[in-house]
Amino acid sequence: MRLAVPQETAPGEHRVALVPEVVRKLSARGVEILVERGAGSGALIPDEAYAEAGATITDDGAAIWGADAVVTIAPPAAADIARMREGALLLGFLAPLSSTVTTAAARDAKVTALAMEAVPRISRAQSMDALSSQSNVAGYESVILAAESLGRFFPMLMTAAGTIPPAKVLVLGAGVAGLQALATARRLGAVTTGYDVRPEVAEQVQSLGASFLDLGIEAAGEGGYARELTAEERAAQQQALTDAIKGFDVVITTALVPGRPAPKLVSAEAVEGMRAGSVIIDLAGETGGNCELTEPGETVVRHGVTIRSPLNLPAQMAEHASQLYARNIQELLGLVIKDGEDGAPASLELDFEDEVVAGSCITRGGEVLHPGAKAALDAA
Repeated sequence: MRLAVPQETAPGEHRVALVPEVVRKLSARGVEILVERGAGSGALIPDEAYAEAGATITDDGAAIWGADAVVTIAPPAAADIARMREGALLLGFLAPLSSTVTTAAARDAKVTALAMEAVPRISRAQSMDALSSQSNVAGYESVILAAESLGRFFPMLMTAAGTIPPAKVLVLGAGVAGLQALATARRLGAVTTGYDVRPEVAEQVQSLGASFLDLGIEAAGEGGYARELTAEERAAQQQALTDAIKGFDVVITTALVPGRPAPKLVSAEAVEGMRAGSVIIDLAGETGGNCELTEPGETVVRHGVTIRSPLNLPAQMAEHASQLYARNIQELLGLVIKDGEDGAPASLELDFEDEVVAGSCITRGGEVLHPGAKAALDAA
């Protein structure tokens, strides 16, 4: 079995799908690894480290895309997918609910495409949950950006010149990114508050030393995500949040609904009511943003409030983000690689009775199998 790691080409993407630590472990199982020259440079991993781990470094694009399996971070270009051989495995973030071009290309090339974001969120698959591993990075980095932008201290300082009160930080959305943001902000000395429409996460927020902002609206959904609120619930939530937000120095938003535009949680009125110099970090920019005044990918100042909406935040911490992602890939590959016997090479063996393999499969044999991806294609 030959597995290939291409260099990522998406703008601003510095991560790499495999790191030498994982290459070494896969090589020991009889997997032949090809790494495109320079693939790890954005994550500060030289080609020599891959070679020492047992990989072959190559400039041959045909060899990379003609491998038995290709692992990526971002969705590959359709032209690259078209170079894959029929029946090969494509594994990575494939955006099945939004990137219809990727889904169509995988279908037309008759490759078996497994999307990391489609891995079922069950206990057995926690080690394969790349959404969570990368959200951890994003949550941490969001607080660093906030502290850099605020122009005030996060912790309380008691000095001979007087006492400076701590910053007040509100995190909207208590998923993985939100909880990491709360934990990091508290480590920096801020007074932290978390909010989520799922009341069952209140204990998780409080376990991090944060207060839970209870607005009296519940929207627990399937798979650990929040459901979409009704119009009446959104209106009630919006007004209550608007009133609460005005009292915070930093607001970090992380609220996402899979396959839908990000809910607008921070209104223009709320921004106008915040103290001048306050900061909003909007992590939902890739799906439109949680703030009405967000400009995805940009930093803007509105009513004296700095609003930052970085795209692909984990790529800014490429070294550790790549390490975590590569371990997720390794765990998922463990379900589809059969070790060779008596020194024989490993081979691919996908068991579609396995709920993790079946649940993450987007295309196979020229068909689109993932319901959400199929619906997105039909609607395109």
